[in-house]
Amino acid sequence: MVATLIVHIKFVLSPKMFLMKACSFLIVFLFGSIHLVLAQLEGQPFPEMNTTTLESEPIQMPKDVNGKYTVLGLAYSKKSEKSLNTWFQPIFNKFIPKKGATKNVFSSFTYDVNVYFIPMFTGINTAAAGPARKKALKNIDPLLHPYILFYKGKLKPYKESLDFERKDTPYLFVLDQHGKIVYATSGAYTEDKMDAVEASIE
Repeated sequence: MVATLIVHIKFVLSPKMFLMKACSFLIVFLFGSIHLVLAQLEGQPFPEMNTTTLESEPIQMPKDVNGKYTVLGLAYSKKSEKSLNTWFQPIFNKFIPKKGATKNVFSSFTYDVNVYFIPMFTGINTAAAGPARKKALKNIDPLLHPYILFYKGKLKPYKESLDFERKDTPYLFVLDQHGKIVYATSGAYTEDKMDAVEASIE
């Protein structure tokens, strides 16, 4: 089908316009396919993942977070971590209650969810987990420490079960109270994605 459409475009456009249209089509096709694959994860249980806090306390996903909705951000490369960081402040502002905040009539509208950002250290990069943990403890605001987990181990089981193939892209998942995926997306933060995250929790 893709080849048929590109051949049809070729006959009605100049070579330069054909190339531009073909590239645009392929980009939309590929990103649309990725979105479709992630959407197919909805309703499936999140795979077991053994993580640790910055203080080296173990947390097993999704077993230890059952009972509340959970927002998880995962990244397994330096570039994807930078992109994942674009989610940090919006997620923090939306879902994490501020210490010392005064309770008022609107308090009942706040969300009671778990939030975790998980850098994944796999393969030869597992050796970097220790230094990265020390750096995070030193440089990241202590208020954010409870929301950062480290995963160290194999990548293949998660690539297969969560369908994240793009190394330089972060992935965001929303789990329900039973550890099932109710929303999945990828890439940097956008308002539309945040609206979808919020809608999946409501």
